[in-house]
Amino acid sequence: MELPIKFQDIVKLIPHRYPFLLVDRVTEYEPLKRIVGYKNVTANEEFFQGHFPGNPIMPGVLIIEAMAQTGGILSRLSMMEDEGDDCEPRLMIFLGMDNVKFRRQVVPGDQLKFVIETIRTGSKIWKLAGKAFVDEELAAEAEMTAQLL
Repeated sequence: MELPIKFQDIVKLIPHRYPFLLVDRVTEYEPLKRIVGYKNVTANEEFFQGHFPGNPIMPGVLIIEAMAQTGGILSRLSMMEDEGDDCEPRLMIFLGMDNVKFRRQVVPGDQLKFVIETIRTGSKIWKLAGKAFVDEELAAEAEMTAQLL
C-alpha cells in the first residue's frame, strides 16, 4: 500500500467504523517495527457532547484506543507484506496496557500524531510502545499488549 495511507484505505485494514474509527491518515510505516498515524480532533466529535460541556477534552482512553488502532494497522500491513495483500484479516484486541501516562489535554483543533513502535511481535501476541503528540509535545504514552485472533 502506498503512503500516505488515507481514510479510504484505513477502513480496508481495520474493522473500526464511525464513530469509533480514530485514525485518519498514516504517513510512515516500517514492517514489524514502526508506524506513524494522525487523528484530526474536531469540535463535532460525539464524545465532546459529554466530556465536558463548555470545556471539551478528548478522553484519555480514546487517545490510547487511537494508538492501539494505529498498532492494528501496523500489524495488518506487516501481515500483508509477509503473506500477500489477500491474506486473511485478523482482529487485534487489547490484552493489557502498562505505563500509561497523560501529559497534556487534547482539545478540538488539535492534531494527534501517533508514533507506535514494536517491542515484541509474534504470531499471536504483540507488545507495542505508543506515544501521542500534539505539535511535537507529548500528550500521552503507553505500552500496549494485544492478541491477534
